[in-house]
Amino acid sequence: MKRRLVLRLIGGLLSASIARLLGWASTVLGEEPGTTIKPPVPRPVYPTSAIIGDEVMPHSTTTCFLCGDVMTGRGIDQIMPQPSQPDIYEGYMRSAKGYVELAEQANGAIEQPVDYPYIWGEALNVLQQEAPQVRLVNLEAAVTTSDEYWRGKGINYRMHPDNIRCLTAAAIQCCSLANNHVLDWGYSGLGDTLATLKQAGIHSVGAGETLSAAQSAAAIHTAPGNRLIVFGCGSPSSGIPPDWAARVDKPGINMLDEFSAQGLAAFATQVRAIKRPGDVVVCSIHWGGNWGYDIPASRRRFAHRLIDRAAVDIVHGHSSHHPLGIEVYRDKLILYGCGDFINDYEGIGGHEDFRGELSLMYFVAVDPRSGNLARLKLVPLQINQLQLHSATAQDASWLHDTLNREGQHLGTRVQLNEDNTMLLHWGSAA
Repeated sequence: MKRRLVLRLIGGLLSASIARLLGWASTVLGEEPGTTIKPPVPRPVYPTSAIIGDEVMPHSTTTCFLCGDVMTGRGIDQIMPQPSQPDIYEGYMRSAKGYVELAEQANGAIEQPVDYPYIWGEALNVLQQEAPQVRLVNLEAAVTTSDEYWRGKGINYRMHPDNIRCLTAAAIQCCSLANNHVLDWGYSGLGDTLATLKQAGIHSVGAGETLSAAQSAAAIHTAPGNRLIVFGCGSPSSGIPPDWAARVDKPGINMLDEFSAQGLAAFATQVRAIKRPGDVVVCSIHWGGNWGYDIPASRRRFAHRLIDRAAVDIVHGHSSHHPLGIEVYRDKLILYGCGDFINDYEGIGGHEDFRGELSLMYFVAVDPRSGNLARLKLVPLQINQLQLHSATAQDASWLHDTLNREGQHLGTRVQLNEDNTMLLHWGSAA
């Protein structure tokens, strides 16, 4: 009798242990205990977190790097390994090399050719540290060997297609092309730009061979079930020639008139057709002039309507050569003007009060469940010898004071940290 009891007890313990092991194995393989275990299906591998400053930001937050105009043509193109023909058709300058000479006169000789990462300078270290899931820029140059410059325009930015490696050096994933320079070298130049970006594995939005292509969005997966959706748009207020607007059977830019209710309604339809739960939608829009801090009331209303009616989560505005005030409307980020990021203006006189040599990196974190802004970190840089360098404490303080002055009526302020970075505060925290 005792022997049978002992055997039953041992058998029960063995059965329980086996059951627990099977349950553990089933759980590890993603199956409920008691179900048939199937071979695991390969899935995309996503990082589980990103280091943002001194914090670990879980990827339940969608993160991206945004900046203003990246103008890799003209003087920038000339210092790279494969420069375009330097001929340009400006009243001020007839050779793109002249802009390199101006920069050298201002801040010293630049050893040429530079390597492809050169122009990004300190920005590459910051990008590595912040580790955003998506890197989005406004590329303001035609990437082409075309000689068919747009007559009468006055300024023509061109970068040789071989120099596209200056963008891949910074792992740029998406370029908005809806601006007033992408067609500087004609429709063939636009075609070359689209083809070169595609070959390099970089998404492009805001311009295309047809209206449908120009209106198409880039959908970039950031985590399982989450995407960053990017639309590119250009407003006539930025100086984009009306002839550049894409048509059903004509290449060009996705134009979005700030004063057109019909255009806004059509754009809202496009957004709602693609947006699904877990998506964060960016409207990257080229609007307004180059200099001055004024934000027209009509532009603010339009930005609010992009959020209210078109379900946009981030308004990524650019065109201004210097940063403008920042707004958070209904917990959605509005960047009215990011300022130039990379350009060849070094040594050109005029507008010194705006400190156009100072650039900002915008690191945005958004809750994908709501599209609400979770965090905005700003990193100031300075252009010197056609390369981005860390801003001095004095320059960071100047940007801090400027953003707070311009953000006061928009309900935002920035906090300057010891490392010269800034954090945005809004609402009751402003």
